[in-house]
Amino acid sequence: MGPPLRRLKTILVPIDFSDASLKAFRYAVPFAGQFGATLCLVHVIEEGSFVNDLPNVVLVRPEQERVREANRELLTLARREIEELVPINPQVRIGKPFHEIVEVAKQLKADLIIIATHGHTGLRRALLGSTAELVVRHAPCPVLVVRQKEQEFV
Repeated sequence: MGPPLRRLKTILVPIDFSDASLKAFRYAVPFAGQFGATLCLVHVIEEGSFVNDLPNVVLVRPEQERVREANRELLTLARREIEELVPINPQVRIGKPFHEIVEVAKQLKADLIIIATHGHTGLRRALLGSTAELVVRHAPCPVLVVRQKEQEFV
């Protein structure tokens, strides 16, 4: 007989507001409800990239404003999709998505991460890397990966 199953207290769900991440979120809601777990919704704002040592002028608005706006969007999503019985912990971070997701999971001692994969293959995946793959490699807990074209969970 294997080790006993852990009780899920904290389920972390990275949200970038894409259809794929919303699908992973919808997978996570029944888990949280069944186990009485808190859903930690994590949105990562990527820092502007650098080309020839010059920052891109992508960040027109101050970072704090972008963080507040993302936090509002997470709370709106939660109110629209979840019964009040499921506790929510929204987290907005600035940095590289996989790194911030893994760090939040460590800090909150997450029991499970439910993450979407966007299904990129070939050159696009090689150039961009796969956030889901990096999270799976570095996560401090089990990771459930929801594929974009996977059947719905009921």
